[in-house]
Amino acid sequence: MGLFGKKKEDTGKTTCCCGGNCSAETMAAAEKAKAEGAAVKVLGSGCAKCNALEAATVEALRELGMDTAIDHVTDFAQIAAYGVMTTPALVVDGKVVSFGKVLKKEEVVQILQKTRG
Repeated sequence: MGLFGKKKEDTGKTTCCCGGNCSAETMAAAEKAKAEGAAVKVLGSGCAKCNALEAATVEALRELGMDTAIDHVTDFAQIAAYGVMTTPALVVDGKVVSFGKVLKKEEVVQILQKTRG
């Protein structure tokens, strides 16, 4: 009958989105990397969907005549620093504008026009 009577002890530790597998140093490095780099980023593990989103983004930038470098972020700590749990994701000027789906070139064009317009 001890199923409901025992309370879970609070250890005082907080866990991050990766289940506590990172340290303060790795999270600080992820935040620093988040602030640096290209203004357009694709977040994902490097799978086919992530690569398709990157290709669509390159085409959209080319169509709009924007000369912007694209970073493809594969480090989970950096991805988690954006609050993204479902990839692929697209980040424009530090803001997550899409996650969890592969956008078509036309959709990326609309997003870029809206955010940078």
